[in-house]
Amino acid sequence: MYAIIETGGKQLRVEEGQEIFVEKLDVEAGDEVVFDKVVLVSDKTAKVGAPYVKGAKVIAEVNKQGKGRKIMIFKYKPKKGSTRRRQGHRQPYTKLTVKSIEA
Repeated sequence: MYAIIETGGKQLRVEEGQEIFVEKLDVEAGDEVVFDKVVLVSDKTAKVGAPYVKGAKVIAEVNKQGKGRKIMIFKYKPKKGSTRRRQGHRQPYTKLTVKSIEA
């Protein structure tokens, strides 16, 4: 059984017991999160929502909050020595474990 949920402006395919990384949520480690924006639930047959499946939800447990790998942003204008800019960024995330899918 799997479901497609919507969180952080993205859609993710999740299964029970799977660990997923989502955009940072305002929760503490050990808490439970309920996703009610379920786009699709598939068991033997698929239930597709318009836009969401009514009564379906995915329950997940928060493992930890963290930051991703650092990426470097380098902007410059060619042939101009003074217009070079270097910047780093680490995207925050929340690591979850999917406990159950209810349809």
